[in-house]
Amino acid sequence: MTTFQHHKAYRRMYKENELTLGLHMPLENYQYATPTMEKQVELTQLAEQYGFTSLWFRDVLLQDPSFGDPATGQIYDMLIYLTYLASQTREIALSTSAIVLPLRHPLRVAKEMATIDQLFPERLIMGVSSGDRQADFRGLGIPHEERGKRFSEAFHYLEEALNKEFPSIESALGSIQGANVVPKPTKRIPTMITGYSQQNMEWFAQYGDGWMYYPRHPHFQAEAITQWRKLVDIYHPGVFKPFTQPMHLDLAEDPNEMPTPIRLGFRAGRNTLIELLSIYKEIGVNHLFFALFDSKRPVEEVIHELGEEVLPHFRAHL
Repeated sequence: MTTFQHHKAYRRMYKENELTLGLHMPLENYQYATPTMEKQVELTQLAEQYGFTSLWFRDVLLQDPSFGDPATGQIYDMLIYLTYLASQTREIALSTSAIVLPLRHPLRVAKEMATIDQLFPERLIMGVSSGDRQADFRGLGIPHEERGKRFSEAFHYLEEALNKEFPSIESALGSIQGANVVPKPTKRIPTMITGYSQQNMEWFAQYGDGWMYYPRHPHFQAEAITQWRKLVDIYHPGVFKPFTQPMHLDLAEDPNEMPTPIRLGFRAGRNTLIELLSIYKEIGVNHLFFALFDSKRPVEEVIHELGEEVLPHFRAHL
């Protein structure tokens, strides 16, 4: 049983024992340089035409060379840029990877997400996290060591404010009595917990609509998925909650080149990539999105090859 079978983006992306594919923004092979953000509209439209089911956006404020990531997310503010690309596409899911709840007040998040959902119905997938970039925490004057507590407080506040009519909220983050967030989402927005978010597995098995974890070798990923799904079945018997993961990909020109590890992913030819994705599908990964940042080939060329040769094996669900 799934709670979101009537949510358009969720239904296209997630089905028990199946795998679909998405893309991580920006669509550019910048490696350790700063991305130019060129042709992003054209490339997202191309991805949608081929049938990729999602685009994933990062919540990053400051360029921090010590973090080892000059991208600063996708350069632009996550929710503003997500909304812009929503206006340039028709059905591809707009997914946050992930909203750093300790750095955003949950009442603001509720208003923003509900507004986007009203403007672009049933296209949001809301990944949330506790955050890991200390420069962003320092910039906002929020203690990094308190992020776990602030995450759980913000999560529960957000859930109440976003989904309940005239909720009664008393929180360290504020109170709502006799007032209401408007608009409300057209339908409940699926909320995915990213990483552990400074909680334990029991917590996000109980409260999240799904789990998103970092790329790992299939053996280790399988162990984590199995453990999590056992806990989900304790708290929500018979309910399907999807598992999502990113993967950095350097698609080789030789279609039969064997997979070799790169940072947070693999270099592989398309045929061996299909075999690798089939393994991830077998262990319970329901959605996987490619980060093409470390690609040696032009991203447009890679999207064409993935769309023509790989996506037909992992189609969007009707």
